[in-house]
Amino acid sequence: MSLTQDQIVNEAEVAVSTLGSPLLDGLNNIISWYNEFVGGYLLLFLLVPTGIYFAFKFRFLHVRKFWHSFAILAGRFTGKGESGDVNHFRALTTALSATVGTGNIVGVALAIHWGGPGAIFWMWVTGFFGMMLKMVECTLGLKYRQFNPDGTVSGGPMYYMEHGLKDILGKHAKTLAIIFAAAAVLCSLGTGNMAQSNSMTDVLNSTYNIPHWIAGLIIASLVLVIVVGGLKRIAEVTSKLVPIMAVIYFLAAVLVVVLNIENLLPAFGLIFTDAFTGTAAAGGFAGSVFILTLTMGVRRGLFSNEAGQGSAAMAHAAAKTQYPMREGLVASLEPFIDTLFICTLTAIVIIMTGAWQSGIEGVGMTVEAFGLGLDKISIGYLAPHIISVGLLLFAFSTIISWSYYGTRAAQYLFGFRAIKPYYYVYALFVFFGSIWGLELVWNFVDMVITFMTIPNLIAIVLLAPVMKREIKNYFSMPDYNKRIS
Repeated sequence: MSLTQDQIVNEAEVAVSTLGSPLLDGLNNIISWYNEFVGGYLLLFLLVPTGIYFAFKFRFLHVRKFWHSFAILAGRFTGKGESGDVNHFRALTTALSATVGTGNIVGVALAIHWGGPGAIFWMWVTGFFGMMLKMVECTLGLKYRQFNPDGTVSGGPMYYMEHGLKDILGKHAKTLAIIFAAAAVLCSLGTGNMAQSNSMTDVLNSTYNIPHWIAGLIIASLVLVIVVGGLKRIAEVTSKLVPIMAVIYFLAAVLVVVLNIENLLPAFGLIFTDAFTGTAAAGGFAGSVFILTLTMGVRRGLFSNEAGQGSAAMAHAAAKTQYPMREGLVASLEPFIDTLFICTLTAIVIIMTGAWQSGIEGVGMTVEAFGLGLDKISIGYLAPHIISVGLLLFAFSTIISWSYYGTRAAQYLFGFRAIKPYYYVYALFVFFGSIWGLELVWNFVDMVITFMTIPNLIAIVLLAPVMKREIKNYFSMPDYNKRIS
């Protein structure tokens, strides 16, 4: 019996998606156990408390100097001839493109699905104190950066661990740096890669009926072409993609909010009340305990803005400035833009339209929310296309930005010879993410995030005296806010 073209494609899709299923199921069970009983609690007891510690220690500097951060970003204090690879704006957009991804569309929906509307409150808490964490880790990342023989810059947690902690930890400082760099390589394959390609191929399949494996091959090929160009090409692409994708998604979300404005205040009210009652949607809407709401909010908040994870410090270390504190202030804006602004828009749309009660998981919940919201003016049919375009741009920019983080970590571990092989491995994992199941991919992401975050939080706490000196030195300059013409 001859097969039609559609049958051949469908059979190929099934064959690829079931490849190694028993092994993957066993792996998923192990990872789930770790996330539930080890990693989740470690993050809960380390991440937000560390952010609170720095916020009080430095008297909420991220709030007091909020507008100064924007002034730096606008280029008011950029001098000519400063060392680095990219300017403040491109460093921020590169880091933002790595954080503004599926976490803002899929991650928010998953947080609400498993933790209820109250999980968004804990995402806000993570984002607010995450602003302080970003400031600290990116200031330290630039302070301890190194210039490579080709003139490019390498920086990030592995460098401030090795050099900044040498007097504190001795030979163990290098060990901690190696652990972090190895975790960063793994995380680049999960957080910035598979989670993104999985969501991209999922939305392409559900909206346009493109088989996962075909979409995965195409995306992997495009990623490989771009990432071999290095940071400057990545920054060039992301500096164009980030504003475009933000405007498209923002306008669509605002339109839904305006069309359903009567539900806006009740939606915010539900977030605040549910944050402490724990009446979440998990388990078929049977309700959940407070700890699940809290844990899901913290996990998805960290995935969204990466504050405390140390990843953004690698991008900000390449900024053209002689003042580490200046780039730390710019970096503090990331969680504000990512979590407190973009994620909030997604959450409000999902809650105010009632889509959070649909039982749909993942990107489908967000599509449902936009569809319900836009149906008031009979254009709900556009929702799948709006979400598809937004998600594709969000996720693709994240993939190419995270490739930079992975190369910095691979270079630290194995030298420049490791960069080219890493590109091919990275592209391969783009494909793996496109064919693996949603649960396995996101469980893997939650696991590897802890491998990066925990060593980094330990390091920045130990380096708090260094950060204190950087703050004092910068703000004691009489002309720290003097405009440079």
